[in-house]
Amino acid sequence: MPPPLLFELSQIDLKAKPVFDREAIDKLNPQRFEMQQLDGILWYDKDKRLILGYKDVKEDEFWSRGHIPGRPLMPGVIMVEAAAQLSSFFVKQTYELEGFIGFAGIGSAKFRSVVEPGQRLYLLGHITKFKRRRDTTHVTTSVQGIVDGTMVFETVISGMQF
Repeated sequence: MPPPLLFELSQIDLKAKPVFDREAIDKLNPQRFEMQQLDGILWYDKDKRLILGYKDVKEDEFWSRGHIPGRPLMPGVIMVEAAAQLSSFFVKQTYELEGFIGFAGIGSAKFRSVVEPGQRLYLLGHITKFKRRRDTTHVTTSVQGIVDGTMVFETVISGMQF
């Protein structure tokens, strides 16, 4: 049985125009081309450290031809990468950090269902730990992936400023 959602989605207009689009995300996140795994941010609450982003999974994703032929399934590692990009964007936007926020670890990951081309993967994030030290910043974020109302994955990731 999946855990409860990090926050209630019914209170958010999932059809709304993004508060941050791909162009705004590109100003903070360095990933380009095939590795851009975050398409928009629909909502965030800076004080509660919550964010809702999404990835529109397309037919021509770089992995779709080979993972799995005849039934393309989004690899779990790409879902986790999308979670890391959500976290990086949110930390840089919220705390006005400069530089690169790198993926530093996975505390846990559980995959509960599949994600296929043509679906929108919603990414619910909650920054659970933020430590700024003299030379660097460390962050931990819980992220859940939702497709059509079903939790498809959950993970806890950490990152640090390089």
